[in-house]
Amino acid sequence: MYKSARIFFTLLLAVLLLPACTRKQGPTPSGGIDNGLGGEYDPNFIPGSDLGGFGTELQGRGDDGNPDSGMYKGMMMVEDQLEAVYFDFNSSSVSASERAKLQEAADYLMDNPGDALLIEGHCDWYGTAEYNIALGDRRASSVSDYLATLGVSPNRLETLSKGSLEATPGLPKDQSGLDRRADLIILQQP
Repeated sequence: MYKSARIFFTLLLAVLLLPACTRKQGPTPSGGIDNGLGGEYDPNFIPGSDLGGFGTELQGRGDDGNPDSGMYKGMMMVEDQLEAVYFDFNSSSVSASERAKLQEAADYLMDNPGDALLIEGHCDWYGTAEYNIALGDRRASSVSDYLATLGVSPNRLETLSKGSLEATPGLPKDQSGLDRRADLIILQQP
């Protein structure tokens, strides 16, 4: 009798909890224009602008003294020399198709021992700002870890999460893939 009751309650618990695990949550509407999801979309809203205590020091490019001014920790930032690494939705795993880009980055760093690399983790606009900051950090760390397995010294790698700060708001998931990336920015002595 005890064993039957235990099995019954285990099955009952599973039936009650499994539906909660399969629900998918859409993006949180921010107010403004009807977004077709039962909420509204504000075209002036910048995802990640309300960071809830996470990354509040992040600002747009061009302000002196922050990582986006063309300098990072006293080193010049050289962008667009190495290809960005792209990720699947809600993933921080480096896919096999993106590993050649990281091999190129490792080769560049081996050939230029005075340079370092800033890895900026980015996310699309889906999810909360806090979640996207954490996901951007995991993406940047995943790239850093992979480069370390290729022989790049971790001392030459810096990571920074941008979360959804620079994401394009309102795009469907299948069109927001360019926002799910890690930018590889070369750092050189001035």
